[in-house]
Amino acid sequence: MTVGSIKENIKIERRVAITLESAKNIIALGLNINLEKDYATHLGISDKQFEALGVKFYDSSSKVINNSKLLLKVDCPSDEEIKFLKEKTILVGIFNPAKNENKLKEILKKNINIFSLELLPRISRAQSMDVLSSQSNLAGYRSVIESIYEFEKAVPMMMTAAGTVPAAKVLVIGAGVAGLQAIATAKRLGAIVSATDVRAASKEQVESLGGKFLTVEQDENLETTGGYAKEASEEFKKKQTDLLKEAMKKNDIVICTALIPGRPAPRILSEDLVKLMKPGSVIYDLAVEQGGNAAYSEIDKINIVEGIKIVGIKNLMNKLPLTASNLYAKNLFSFIRNLYSKEKKDFIINLEDEIILKTLIKE
Repeated sequence: MTVGSIKENIKIERRVAITLESAKNIIALGLNINLEKDYATHLGISDKQFEALGVKFYDSSSKVINNSKLLLKVDCPSDEEIKFLKEKTILVGIFNPAKNENKLKEILKKNINIFSLELLPRISRAQSMDVLSSQSNLAGYRSVIESIYEFEKAVPMMMTAAGTVPAAKVLVIGAGVAGLQAIATAKRLGAIVSATDVRAASKEQVESLGGKFLTVEQDENLETTGGYAKEASEEFKKKQTDLLKEAMKKNDIVICTALIPGRPAPRILSEDLVKLMKPGSVIYDLAVEQGGNAAYSEIDKINIVEGIKIVGIKNLMNKLPLTASNLYAKNLFSFIRNLYSKEKKDFIINLEDEIILKTLIKE
């Protein structure tokens, strides 16, 4: 049985699906690996390093695809790559079914099994495969670093002979994996941090990291059984807006991380709320690719409105692709290990396994 992976379009996606460490682990399972020439050279990993582990290289993506039973990707295959996919191939990656519905339907017509790992159930057995958590963790960290760069002022309080520099105030909207990492990173850098989330259960997590939790009094349950946020009612949104009016005036940096799985990102910061911030403030919208939490945020643009910077980056993982690839490749290896039977020397699609059932895309 052979696992293959081809180069991504590095203008769009700099991560890779197989690293040296994961290649070693995959081969230890008894599997072979095929990669496309110059697979990870942009990350400083040469083909020779992979070859030393027993990896085989081909000079084109079509040859890798044709000679692999299971294909690992980061993004959804391109139209050109789809042409080369052969029947009964297993395809694993982050495919965003809501966005790539037509492409995935085209692939399914070829009798190909597609596993999209952002659909993993939130169960303990799936934690090592959880691509959303591993990548969101990094996104939360990097969003703070990027925000501080754009802020162009000191973040921690500094007492000097020339006077005291006050600590910057950071507000994090959405206290999921990315939000909690943003809180932790901003605190480590000396900021005064507060956060808000529709899920009341987030309060304890925020406070454990040293943040102040801004809460909206509510009776409705805004958390799914899987632990994700649900769409809020209009009444809740009004209360949230009232809460944020004061918060926006006081904070220097706002990091938006609120997402609802499979749906557009909730618009939390209106034009009026954005304009309440002081000139020189920064809003970093991690949800921009799904529509954005903040008004004026656009993909891969920094918009300046009344002196306030609104930053939207499509793929923040391209800012730290080696670390992101290392974590992503480990997630994929864990998924492969669950899918592969050493006894039968084959990939077994057992629909009684919740992990396999939930991640398998069907027509």
